[in-house]
Amino acid sequence: MNNSASIPQHIAVIMDGNGRWAQARGLSRIEGHKAGALSVRKLVEESRRIGIRYLTLYSFSSENWYRSPEEVAALMGLFRQYLDTELEGLLDNGIRLRAIGDLSRLPFGLRRALYRAVKATEKNEGLDLILAVSYGSRDEIVNATKKIALKAKKGLIDPQKINTQTFSENLYTAGLPDPDLLIRTSGEMRISNFLLWQIAYSEIIVLTECWPDFNEDLLHKCLDTYRSRERRFGLTSAQITQAESNC
Repeated sequence: MNNSASIPQHIAVIMDGNGRWAQARGLSRIEGHKAGALSVRKLVEESRRIGIRYLTLYSFSSENWYRSPEEVAALMGLFRQYLDTELEGLLDNGIRLRAIGDLSRLPFGLRRALYRAVKATEKNEGLDLILAVSYGSRDEIVNATKKIALKAKKGLIDPQKINTQTFSENLYTAGLPDPDLLIRTSGEMRISNFLLWQIAYSEIIVLTECWPDFNEDLLHKCLDTYRSRERRFGLTSAQITQAESNC
């Protein structure tokens, strides 16, 4: 039960602070996003090297669509550029690309490039890189509820047998383990509509550094903190000790 001494199987990251990082340096918000893309590469490469199995990055939220048209367009362009420039590296390093969210809202060309990259890497087994794009957890939960209700209406599911596993199997993240560790940068103490169901028992670490300043050393700092914690999943320390002694 207590795996606090191990490397987390699944890390989720809220990559926050690109705009504030840029503002502090007299740069445009777009320059902050460009700098943040370099941090993504560092995190992905180091996660692959040390054996992280799943990495979910909050890349663009459903609320981000309400930002200025100029910033949204720039972010879509950066996303497309990432797919074009990083695909070869993903293939060479055995990284499987996946995407969750309302992908139908993405520009057609970007959506096609994303599907192409997902297809090209689908047999890779080194690291699953999951991009949460046009993603909102409340929408995800509502959509899962609708799917389950429709299946129940058609007689495919007995409403009395619906449980947490049933619900998980109808989320965007179906088939993925819940995150062991959630990292948020820039010091903000909120979840921001990210994986609300899935992080029920995730360890949470908030860094004061903005996302463009994230690097390998900060990742290992987070991992050291993760290892120092006792994950109890609602049990007591005594119960966990007893369970481990019985293994």
